[in-house]
Amino acid sequence: MKPPPKGLHMGFILGGFVTAVVAALYPIAIHPYLHVDEYKQVQQQTRKGIDQESVQPGGMKVWSDPFGRK
Repeated sequence: MKPPPKGLHMGFILGGFVTAVVAALYPIAIHPYLHVDEYKQVQQQTRKGIDQESVQPGGMKVWSDPFGRK
């Protein structure tokens, strides 16, 4: 029985590494990007009782969405 080719072995190692990276990034970056409405709803609920004017440091403009349509 001969050993498997080194290219195949390295392919499995590289494939496993890529799979591990994608599995780690999915809940952090990919899921929120694909489910924007769900995260917007959660933010609205958590920020419901917060008055931006009272939390904003003095003399600074209140945050506005830089990507909002005018």
